[in-house]
Amino acid sequence: MTDGGALESGTLLAARQGRLARLTLNRPGVLNALDRPTCRRIAACLAAWRDDPAVGTVLIDSASPRAFCAGGDLRAIRAILVGDGPDAAAAFFRACYRLVALLAAYPKPVVSFMDGITMGGGVGLGGHVRHRVVTERTVLAMPETAIGLTPDAGGSYILSRAPGLSGLRLALTGRRMGGEEAVAMGFADRVLPAGCLPELARELARRPAGEGVAMFASPGSSAGPAGAAGGAEGDPAAVDRLYDAPDVATIRRRLAGSAAPWAAADLAALERASPLALEVTFRAYFAARRLPDLNSVLEQEYRLVANLVRQPDFAEGVRARILDKDQAPGWLDPDRVPRAAAACFAPRAEGLDLSPARAGAD
Repeated sequence: MTDGGALESGTLLAARQGRLARLTLNRPGVLNALDRPTCRRIAACLAAWRDDPAVGTVLIDSASPRAFCAGGDLRAIRAILVGDGPDAAAAFFRACYRLVALLAAYPKPVVSFMDGITMGGGVGLGGHVRHRVVTERTVLAMPETAIGLTPDAGGSYILSRAPGLSGLRLALTGRRMGGEEAVAMGFADRVLPAGCLPELARELARRPAGEGVAMFASPGSSAGPAGAAGGAEGDPAAVDRLYDAPDVATIRRRLAGSAAPWAAADLAALERASPLALEVTFRAYFAARRLPDLNSVLEQEYRLVANLVRQPDFAEGVRARILDKDQAPGWLDPDRVPRAAAACFAPRAEGLDLSPARAGAD
């Protein structure tokens, strides 16, 4: 691809300008939801640019101001599950997680503009790269428990490293964050005005990524995970008191008896979620805390999701939330949840194989 050239493939726009290679998500009708062809195209571009001396930085952004990426294409995944079975559905997640690992380990700086809606697989695409930018328009969440899944695409790695038990709260409730809170929780590095992004992209074409991003720093625009709440709803100490519990049932009881202004909303979110997904997510959060790195957590996520799609709650959750939109999913019987949750942690013969030589290939 020549300097200044562009390749349009419908769902993904690939372009080069100066030292910058740019991947722009272009499925605005579905909020840039990821399908498998898009994941393959991203991986192919990254492979082509890895050893290209003219490429200094890779930028991932969106053609639409409304969304960076709303996650995986749930309609498509459910159709694969119903039509071809759980192994075929698991293969979609496998491709997505391998792309996450490829981005996280990419030898050249990758910058993500997580401007607008960024959820689930969108966090996987933009939340593990070297320079993660959010804006005043960012709405970021890991809402998987509402559809019968568990936070994935490396999201559970970030959640498990968030301050205190705030990550557990976010994992269970799927609560939405703005840009400042996303930085405070470790999902991003810097909040910039959305209007600055075109100018920053132009600078990335001319200068190294770190230098370009630093040009747009301003007081309060950058913070680490250990910083203040950054706009988070809920006193961190109160969150820890309510969520430091042996099980989800205890958290529910504490929320029900709490006078905290945000407790009722948290409880309502738990009531909407799949009981199986909540149980798996609760266990997975603490397991992820003990795992040493992102790749280890991705392996756990793949095992969990590949087993969860064999349970009825995922197909039912997508039906109720996305397809029919009746908001009345028929979840797995509570008496069956403990055994089903334990089965989700059972080893699988197939893993992700995240060796450097294989990362991103699928």
